[in-house]
Amino acid sequence: MTTLSTSTVATIALGLASAAHAQHGPWTTAVSTAPGVQYRTFQSPNADATVSFHAWLPPQYTSAPTARFPVLYWLHGSSSPIAGIPTVSSWFSTAMAQGKIPPMIIIFPNGMGASMWCDTKDGDYLMETVVIDDLIPHVDATFRTIAERRGRILEGFSMGGSGTGRLGLRRPDLFAGISMLGAGPMQLDFMTAPLGTDVPPRNRAAIFEGVWGSDPDYYLEQHPWTIAQRRAQVHITQRTQIRLGTGALDAMLPPVVDFHVLLNALSVPHEHIVIPGVAHNLALTLQGLGEAGWDFYHRALATPCMEPSDVDCSGMVDGFDLGVLLGAWGPGDGAADINGDRMIDGIDLALMVAAWGPAN
Repeated sequence: MTTLSTSTVATIALGLASAAHAQHGPWTTAVSTAPGVQYRTFQSPNADATVSFHAWLPPQYTSAPTARFPVLYWLHGSSSPIAGIPTVSSWFSTAMAQGKIPPMIIIFPNGMGASMWCDTKDGDYLMETVVIDDLIPHVDATFRTIAERRGRILEGFSMGGSGTGRLGLRRPDLFAGISMLGAGPMQLDFMTAPLGTDVPPRNRAAIFEGVWGSDPDYYLEQHPWTIAQRRAQVHITQRTQIRLGTGALDAMLPPVVDFHVLLNALSVPHEHIVIPGVAHNLALTLQGLGEAGWDFYHRALATPCMEPSDVDCSGMVDGFDLGVLLGAWGPGDGAADINGDRMIDGIDLALMVAAWGPAN
């Protein structure tokens, strides 16, 4: 049986207790003072309110004023929407400075206290919809992003890990990589807590009511498990990079292992990492991924579109793709090298013509 330290259990319990009251909290947060992090707001049609988020931009965003950058969307855990921003922004900025991962924009959405990154059953708080339909288009319109699937990664810890599973598995058209760290809740019965969490039932019940209307069917409908079953073939075809990373001492591990078994049964390729000696701790989970953990970001950003000839990931093989191919004609190994022979030539052109039209 996995267990948490007394202090960690108390932290989770207190976080969920406060989250039970704050899950439908304000759409704007306090300002994080983490180095290099910007506080931003926008008007969300689906929230019918001003919504805040934080953004970290790599130094190259200024030094290369015409370049476009991939975006990592980081979904936070329960309780404070901004408490983890210093840890995460420092972690990735250091890695970029050391050349371990390419320069990326990091976006920190506001998931309130315990929204579970889910639209509430009563429709009053459309958290998932706000992120997908409002925030992402706003970010693409505001920053110099690679506004395509190949330029987006979704990642999160704890509540953010399970939220990453929900949003990422549901929308393979938007994200090339999804990384679920210390993900929870992942159990199929929300009110049956994983052993070792020791969260008071009344706190869990408050979240169950506030988000899922105390409806087990709605909870399952929104669960990454159910979405994975429905979308498995799309992720197989699109070669989505999926990572599960959980501490060996994390009480969330058993349900994550069950989810890993499900993905195997569905033949969905993914990486499953169990980190020795680590409990439910954000910083230690990130550190525990080790140097090999950086490979996930490289793989995700190199993931091709579902249809290789759809080189701009627009969903159509059309004149835009042809223009890219003709512009890259000759030796090369970019997106227009459809057959992967490091030469963009008549063979690639023939493959593109054969795939002409809708890519899906």
